[in-house]
Amino acid sequence: MSFEIFSYSFMQKAIISGIAIAILCSVVGIFLVLRRYSLFGDAVAHTSFGGIAAGILAGIYPLWTAYVVSLGSALIITKIRNRFQISGDASVAVLLSMGIAVGLVLISLSGGVTLDVFSFLFGSILLVSTTDTILILGLTGIIIIVILLLYRELLYSTFNEEQAKVSGIDVEKINYLIVFIAGVTVVTSIQLVGILLISALFVIPNVTAIMYGRGFKQTIFLSMAFSVFSVVSGILLSYAFDITPAGTIVLIATTIFGVSLALKSTKLLQH
Repeated sequence: MSFEIFSYSFMQKAIISGIAIAILCSVVGIFLVLRRYSLFGDAVAHTSFGGIAAGILAGIYPLWTAYVVSLGSALIITKIRNRFQISGDASVAVLLSMGIAVGLVLISLSGGVTLDVFSFLFGSILLVSTTDTILILGLTGIIIIVILLLYRELLYSTFNEEQAKVSGIDVEKINYLIVFIAGVTVVTSIQLVGILLISALFVIPNVTAIMYGRGFKQTIFLSMAFSVFSVVSGILLSYAFDITPAGTIVLIATTIFGVSLALKSTKLLQH
């Protein structure tokens, strides 16, 4: 593979955006995984499908409507779950089903599956624009800063909600914040791996990192390393062999998980 590909503008934007998304998904994903909300990203992604379809139907930039619909749906379903004591997996299933249903209806009204819809479903990181790259970098920076500022509250409420409440932390607001951040992250990341594979970036690198049995901070850094490696190598390999970036990225992440699982089974990961 020639280093000449790094001189191409579209490749530079793809890699920069990909690294930002990889880091963001790892940091946000660790809180979702530890809260047993692994499929929440998947549910929000499917809800965003309805928002994208609404944007296409209304002639609005699809990602803007995806942000509004996804965040609104996520916050509403979280409110319902808290008020009526519905289990996390059940609320996620409702959100996921609703998103698919709304999206399918709106897509059929707008004339069926188009190239734009296809790119949102399966990702189109090599086609990311300069504006999109700036948006991704900006949102990544803002979310990372928020997480750093509220690190203690997020950590306590993730591992022990009761203790966090006793310590004076407003757990309900923190839970809503996590949901909001996850929603923004999902829609921001859609261009990388698409709606159908977005949960892979939230879950696979984090589950792999957790297997190494390190401390919380070390686990986050391991997850980011696995995620960034998967994304960058996936983008480069997809370009070199003319295959889909999204599928390649997820397959590499899955391979790292498989290797780690094999090492753990042979007790090489014991500490």
